Amino acid sequence: MPAKLDLFMNHFTSLLFRLTFLFTILLAPVVSEAQVEMADNFRGEGKIYVVIAIILIILTGFFYLLYRLDKKTKRLEKEISQNED
Repeated sequence: MPAKLDLFMNHFTSLLFRLTFLFTILLAPVVSEAQVEMADNFRGEGKIYVVIAIILIILTGFFYLLYRLDKKTKRLEKEISQNED
C-alpha cells in the first residue's frame, strides 16, 4: 500500500473512531433519560415492530454502503500499486 494512502486511511480511521466516540458520549444522556412510557405505548399498539424494522433497514443500508466503499477502496489501492510497478 502506498505510504500516502496508508497515512490517509490511518487518519480517516482515527477520525471516524473519534467521531463515533464523541457521538456516543453526547448521545448517552439523551438516551438514558428517554421516557419508558413511549416505549410502552409503542409496544402496546404494536408499533415497536415498525420502528425496529425501519432501524434495521437503515443499518443494513449503512453497512452495505460501507461494504461497497471498502470494495472500491481496495480496487483503487490495487490499481495504484500496479501503476507504481
